[in-house]
Formats: sequence, structure tokens, C-alpha cells
Amino acid sequence: MSLPQTTMETQGSAPAAPLFRAVASSTRPLYQLLKAISFTNKVHVDITESGLRFSADHGRVMQGVAHWSKSLFTTYITNLPPAPPTPASDADPDSDADPDSDADPDPEEPPSQTFQISLPALLETLQIFGATDAAARQARSDVDPYRSNLRNYRSDAFSAQILGMVGTCSLAHAARGAPLSIVLDEAGVRTTCNLTTYVAAHDGGGGGDDDGIPFDLEDLSFKMITQARWLLAALAELGAAAPEKLTLAATRGPPYLRLSASGGPLGSSSVDFASGRDLLETFSVGRRWVQTFKFDMLKAAGEAMRIASKVSLRGDGQGVLSMQFMVEVEGSGPSFLDFRLVPYAVCEDDDEGGEEDDETGGEGEVVEG
Repeated sequence: MSLPQTTMETQGSAPAAPLFRAVASSTRPLYQLLKAISFTNKVHVDITESGLRFSADHGRVMQGVAHWSKSLFTTYITNLPPAPPTPASDADPDSDADPDSDADPDPEEPPSQTFQISLPALLETLQIFGATDAAARQARSDVDPYRSNLRNYRSDAFSAQILGMVGTCSLAHAARGAPLSIVLDEAGVRTTCNLTTYVAAHDGGGGGDDDGIPFDLEDLSFKMITQARWLLAALAELGAAAPEKLTLAATRGPPYLRLSASGGPLGSSSVDFASGRDLLETFSVGRRWVQTFKFDMLKAAGEAMRIASKVSLRGDGQGVLSMQFMVEVEGSGPSFLDFRLVPYAVCEDDDEGGEEDDETGGEGEVVEG
């Protein structure tokens, strides 16, 4: 009779598996992706079986989402609780559906764990990783004044990579309400950081599109794909006039896409994107689309434009602008950054003027804004 009792005690003393644990050999791509949405202090974190999703929101008019795919980690393990079932009361009592039928039920939502965390604290923690190697490069530069900056970033016979002292970064979340633990182990030095987590505003949600700025994929007005550096260069040129507003106009004919800056003390300016394979990889316009946004909101996406290789711009019928950036990560495939911006409200006078333009603008053209 003592054997079952001993077995029960052994099982009871075993620690519970954490909800999430991952190990990465480099925090550089993790840091870069989060840095691109650092326009707010707190972010929503959604842990799923496919990766981590970080969502930043500013006044419900700007949203930025960064994805940490599981391919960015050498180890990725989740032990997430199943999503709560849909209440039976949600079913339509007047429905003619047979409860005994063999029809497949609605697919369950994938399991996830959601919380909020301080973004500046998380970024500062990720910066610790690699600080030792950076200090070593600086020390070698001080000893050898003829060592160039380019050579400082190259591996040599005494680099940590060659000597086999490659560091690791471990992330773990034990349970709901527990801190996010980050362990940085590099060159024999271990640093442990426990970051406080907060209950998310949409507690229990999956962090999907319903929790953010809505964007209607079924009602696209225009879509274009171009290199991110072209968009960054255009905003840099327009920003020289210190504007307050930026108007995007997409049309079927020339100039196709025009960015106009206004409201600044130095006047107004504009940049046109001509239709050409060397500049626009994809460009399609269902109807004319004109919307005005706060210039600082697009400026806040400058870091994403800097690290991304391509950007997809889309506008829906409600005037919401979607910007999706593709970031190439060596060894793990592309990662994506998503931004959604809400335009300025349209005044009644402007709306009437837009309707007049629509009447004279030809079939299929709609002016919004």
C-alpha cells in the first residue's frame, strides 16, 4: 500500500510545466522587430503555438504588430490551456439545425496566452545580450588603432563564435500572472531578468483583428507593393518641411500614387510614385482613394521602413491604411510587421465636394476625403 502513496507524492512534487519556453541564439532580429513598434510604452503579447504576437496601440488611431515566428528560435515549446468553448446560448434558438446531425462543429480557436508588458523594459533587456561581445570589439579597437570599424564586426580567431562561446537567450512564462523570465547566458555570464506582466485589456482574447483597428480585406480600394526604402526616402524628403498632415492619393492614371505633405511652417510638398517595374512591383486601383493622416503616425513607422525589404500598402473603403513590411531574417525566413492607420475625419463640406468630383470623375471613381 505504500507504493501508490510514494508515487502520488512524487507526482505531486513535480513542478508544473511552464506555459511557454523558447531559446534563441541571437536576440538581434527579436530586438529589431520590437524596436519598429516602440511608439508606445505597453504592448499586448499573445503566445500561440506558432509564435509570439506583439501589438502596440496609440489612441485607437494607430496600431503596430510585430511577429516573432517560432522559426526565430532554436527551441520553442508551449503548454497552453485550451480555448474556452463557445457558450451554447450563442446558438440561434430558431435555427432549423438538427442537434443530432453529423455536421462538423465550428472549429475551436487555437489556444493562446495573453498579457501586457512594458516595451521599453523588454527592449532594454534584449539589448543586454551581445553587450559583452560589443565591449570586446571596442577593447580590441582601442588596442589596435589601425583596426577599422568593418573589421571590428568580423569574426576573428578569438571571437566568441570561433571559440564556441556562443550565447543563448531563454524566455519562459510559467503561468497566468507570472512574470516573463528572460535568461541571457553568454561567455559564462548569466543574467536573469523577470519582467512584470499585466492583465490584458481584452483578457482572454486571442489578439486577433477584432481587438485592433478593423480593416476590410473584401473592400480594397488600392494595393501596391514596392521597396521599403523608396517609401522611407519619400517621407524623409517630405519631412524636411515639418508638415502636420500627409495625404495619400491613389488613382488609376498618372501620377498613380501621390504623397502630399501640408500644414507645416515651411509650406507644402509632394512626391509622386510613377508606375514602373523598377519602382512599383504591384499596383492596382479599384477606385480612386484619397485620405489624410497625421504625418507623425507614418513617421513612427520609419524604423520598419529602414529594416524591411518590401512594403505592401493597402487602403479599404473606410479609409484605413494598412502597411505590411517584410523583414528578411537570415536562416529563418521572412518576418512581418503590420501597421494600420485611421485617417482624419471627413468634414461635411469636403464630403459634398467629393461627391461632385465623383459625378464628373467617370465611372468607378470614388473620392473619400
